[in-house]
Amino acid sequence: MTHRLEDIIALFDGLFQEAERTRLVRGGDEPLYLPADAESPWHRVIFARGFFTSALHEISHWCIAGARRRQLEDYGYWYLPDGRDAEQQRDFEAVELAPQALELLFSRACGLRFHVSVDNLEGDAEVDRDAFHAKVEARARRYLREGLPARAEALRTALTVFYCDGAPLAEALAAGRARLLVEPA
Repeated sequence: MTHRLEDIIALFDGLFQEAERTRLVRGGDEPLYLPADAESPWHRVIFARGFFTSALHEISHWCIAGARRRQLEDYGYWYLPDGRDAEQQRDFEAVELAPQALELLFSRACGLRFHVSVDNLEGDAEVDRDAFHAKVEARARRYLREGLPARAEALRTALTVFYCDGAPLAEALAAGRARLLVEPA
């Protein structure tokens, strides 16, 4: 199965460009979310270095962010780079739990293996990757039991129809849009 950037961009933009005025954009070294401004009429979910998995991760953050947060650069969240201490790492993992759970579900919908990210290679904090992965898995199961946010469910549906069922782009978009009509945004 091929995972082309053009396909994930077409799926995301096909679902959300009109409805949410939001586009998925291939970026440089760092991911970023930018709300619409004088430079662009579109909100932009910018993923790093053209990595497919970065796109899924950044989309996950967007799917969780509420309407107010989507008006702020990077949703108004803090981010401490690699090199966090133990307390900062706990805060990072708490903030990353839900997005990584969605990313896990999106990865499965694409037929990709998911790799949890603790994102602290240079930090002095001891990181228990397995424990964090178990928490992400548990949160993903909770999403499946209780329901995903509407935008996340629409995208997961489109990804499943496109990648797992092998349907054409138009059919995958129709399935995703149908989920948007059913669920409140």
